[in-house]
Amino acid sequence: MRPAIINVMDKAARRAGRDLSRDFGEVEQLQVSSKGTADFVTAADTRAEETLHYELTRARPEFGFFGEEGGTREEGDGVHRWIVDPLDGTTNFLHGLPQFAVSIALEERGQIVAGVVYNPLTDELFWAERNNGAFLNDRRLRVSARQHLSECLIATGIPFLGHGEPARYVETLNAVMGEVAGIRRFGAAALDLAYVAAGRFDGFWEFDLNIWDIAAGVLIVREAGGFVSDTAGRDTVLQTGEVVAGNDRIHEKLRKCVREADPGPQSDAQTG
Repeated sequence: MRPAIINVMDKAARRAGRDLSRDFGEVEQLQVSSKGTADFVTAADTRAEETLHYELTRARPEFGFFGEEGGTREEGDGVHRWIVDPLDGTTNFLHGLPQFAVSIALEERGQIVAGVVYNPLTDELFWAERNNGAFLNDRRLRVSARQHLSECLIATGIPFLGHGEPARYVETLNAVMGEVAGIRRFGAAALDLAYVAAGRFDGFWEFDLNIWDIAAGVLIVREAGGFVSDTAGRDTVLQTGEVVAGNDRIHEKLRKCVREADPGPQSDAQTG
């Protein structure tokens, strides 16, 4: 049986996902026009967060709430906090690409203790509770067992207009491309991490992510037996948004590959 807190998160994610699925159908129709689509998606994103806020605070009114769209809405009891991305993969959604998700994490005393990533179009719920494993719907998840980068399919995120450092990213991309079997950029970090947990991707790296993008996914990877760190090997991903993920061997090889291409500030490199 699923833990009670996962049931709460599942219900909220599915309610928000139902609305997003309906709105996604409208977006596909709007693609015939150059006007109105961006505003429509912004409204869909906001509505999804409102649904999550309503469902989660109704179930646990004492918890704080922090969302991508509305920021901190409640401080709560100072112990528990929901961290929510109502629509991870907004640009995909905007262009009618069926790769997006609802992401919900529960933080307790500064640690992520539960997380769900829900793709409403495929009805796939990736979830994990700290120390209790990771699951896809009701099937236990494990990261892939590949040991050599040359066999691996690796996911990443690419900087875009106004976000990230293209020159920095290109250096790391050049380094990784020559070592792996393939690289994919799907545009939804929460799902990328969930796919690492499911063994669909063997590894993942990206810079400049936000806490709501990755809080749930990081826990799901770790509970599936994977490793997640920054490029220096430290557990700072939720603070810095710098993420490398994979199984024990691939995480370390990918981390070193990215780190050698992008050593960062000298003082930072010395601590790594």
